[in-house]
Amino acid sequence: MSLAIVASRALVGVAAPEVTVEVHLGPGLPSFGIVGLPDAEVREAKDRVRAALSHARFDFPARRITVNLAPADLPKDSSRFDLPIALGILAASGQVRAPALAEHEFVGELSLTGELRPVRGALPMALGAAQAGRGFVLPMASAAQAALAARARVLGARSLLEVCAHLAGESLLVAIGRDEAHRTPDYLDLADVRGQTQAKRALEIAAAGAHALLMLGPPGTGKSMLAARLPGLLPPMSDEEALEAATVQSASRTGFDATRWGVRPFRAPHHSASSRALVGGGNPPQPGEITLAHRGVLFLDELTEFPRDALEALREPLEAGHIAIARAACQVQYPARFQLVAAMNPCPCGYLGDASGRCRCTPDQVARYRGRVSGPLADRIDLKIEVPRPRESELLGPSDAERSSVVRERVRLARSRQRDRQAVPNAWLGARDTLRHCRLEAAAEALLKAAIARLSLSARAVHRVLRVARTIADLGDTAGIDAAQVAEAIQYRRMDAAL
Repeated sequence: MSLAIVASRALVGVAAPEVTVEVHLGPGLPSFGIVGLPDAEVREAKDRVRAALSHARFDFPARRITVNLAPADLPKDSSRFDLPIALGILAASGQVRAPALAEHEFVGELSLTGELRPVRGALPMALGAAQAGRGFVLPMASAAQAALAARARVLGARSLLEVCAHLAGESLLVAIGRDEAHRTPDYLDLADVRGQTQAKRALEIAAAGAHALLMLGPPGTGKSMLAARLPGLLPPMSDEEALEAATVQSASRTGFDATRWGVRPFRAPHHSASSRALVGGGNPPQPGEITLAHRGVLFLDELTEFPRDALEALREPLEAGHIAIARAACQVQYPARFQLVAAMNPCPCGYLGDASGRCRCTPDQVARYRGRVSGPLADRIDLKIEVPRPRESELLGPSDAERSSVVRERVRLARSRQRDRQAVPNAWLGARDTLRHCRLEAAAEALLKAAIARLSLSARAVHRVLRVARTIADLGDTAGIDAAQVAEAIQYRRMDAAL
């Protein structure tokens, strides 16, 4: 006989087609074959399923078994198909009631003893099952993550026997509910950073308007400390933002911890990361660092040491908020609405302009070093600041620095004004909306015109100056944009000529 069973969603993207397992018991010599573009991990399910059924005292059919994973043109990966394959064989051989399978979707890796092991991608698969109106049966270790999906009926099981008992109506699985306990994210505090008043101001503006930020300074001046504290300055995540970030991480190979619900992602890849590691790719495609940083912060330390092609791949996602990956077999689009923070040294040795006078780099060496960051990429970074070495009194004296909670409240109010006015942060405004919402006073307009001529600002840079000025005005709770606010926005572009 033949039988089809829903085996949850494929993890090609956050939204992916449904995959079914078709089991056929036919005549001929006993054999066990899996078709439908399975990878090595899926093909190895034959041995796991056979051992699990035998250990659970089920009869393994001594017939020709053909398992088809449909749709056939979609590559199948991971061990999550173990449980539906096992259930399909049991139902096809009459050991489990087939009608009960239609009400559920199944996923889970089987151990040789029949116990269920956790799988990745539980959250997006639970969302798909909820949309289809079916219950979702999966390993208990992944149930807490899947329960984050709204309106999903999540049934956690510890073994194949528990699933079979549920389908037989003997011992029903208990639905796993979402943990509604409120957890306050534990972010690093901005007060830990001594001095760096201007850098902290730029960090606050970046948080308030979702602007990209580049910090340039000698080693050990606090650039990494500042970047690590940006997530703590951002407003709390909405349920929609938290679900987006959790879904993306769940579908990746890194996985998602349900206890980190609502925590802003902070990704800091090493400077040896390839372009595929940053933007995603592979076969089948996997999300990259910019997608894993969705709704959070992507920190690129030692920016000039990253491969050139990796940095250039960031251009489009910085503006579009998503990344499209095209391969011969499939095409996917991942969300990438991240906030970029980058840090670099001023020269190859790192001490150009430092009071120690240790730098011996020639102008040509400095120019080549900074030239590793292309003009088009630098043009897309709204805020560029120098982070000098703190003074002795700032390092050892008493600190009166503001805590992150104080700055975060100002950022929250500024974001609230932007949401009421235009529904999105200032950095996401298009060209038309920028001109509409960033109207300048007469003196501010004259100042910007002079800056355009003197600094040779591009059209993109002018719009970004306007957006930064709008953010500064929102922090000050002013409806218009005056000359002082434009002047502050312009000063964050004065490093353009040096890059």
